[in-house]
Amino acid sequence: MSVLGLGRMGSALATALVGEGYEVTVWNRSEDKPTPANTTRVKTPEEAFKSDVVVTCLSTYDAQQPLLTNEIKTLVNLTSGTPEQARATARWAKDNGVEYVDGVIMAVPQQIGTPQARILFSGNENHHVLDAFGEPFHVGEDAGLAALYDLALLGIMWATFGGYLQAVALMGTEGIAPEQFTPMAADWLNELGAMLPEMGAETRSKSYETDVSALDINVSGLRMLTDANREQGLDTTIPQALHDLFERAQRSGHGAHSIASVIEEIRK
Repeated sequence: MSVLGLGRMGSALATALVGEGYEVTVWNRSEDKPTPANTTRVKTPEEAFKSDVVVTCLSTYDAQQPLLTNEIKTLVNLTSGTPEQARATARWAKDNGVEYVDGVIMAVPQQIGTPQARILFSGNENHHVLDAFGEPFHVGEDAGLAALYDLALLGIMWATFGGYLQAVALMGTEGIAPEQFTPMAADWLNELGAMLPEMGAETRSKSYETDVSALDINVSGLRMLTDANREQGLDTTIPQALHDLFERAQRSGHGAHSIASVIEEIRK
């Protein structure tokens, strides 16, 4: 078994493989990264390709592409990228007789090797190596689907964190500490999470009739939120962007519809 890339995540992957009893060879472009315990370090990727399975966890696909060769027998690609980059690598693997598994890691390095690490993978269903890293979850035959799930889930995370930090900053303008506000925010997020299945169903059926909270009301609310942040001396990039998106959907005729109707503006 070989691991290419010895950043924090790559080192965690190598360590997890050692823990499962594999003989592990490691390679890194620069020599400044420490060698994980009980692994064998090689000076060239060609030496690493002698292993039956090569796991790549590199910074970008641009860093990975020059290393690809038909000397690789099985490539387990855990390098983050776009769906099309994953598909292009899968096509290269097929053309060169290389068995290919594309995956993404939904975890931090400290969670690798535990059930808390979810490994989404697509394409080839052969995932015996992934078992060492956490809980593998096959998302489909299309090699690009793991990257698609990854970016979609991270998009929710980034939007949530951005909204939370905006809220903490807003509360902080009046001296309210994060520890005072955060429990209420966490409870609120749990309530909102329970609404997602219904919202998702609306986007699928494109049935946006509502008697709860029309888009018109939410556009007004976002305008107030943007104004309040500005009045309190804060940056308004996040609330202004949401206001503008919701307002475009309103102008497209969805004012009396549910918030889920905003997806029609996004789909454009």
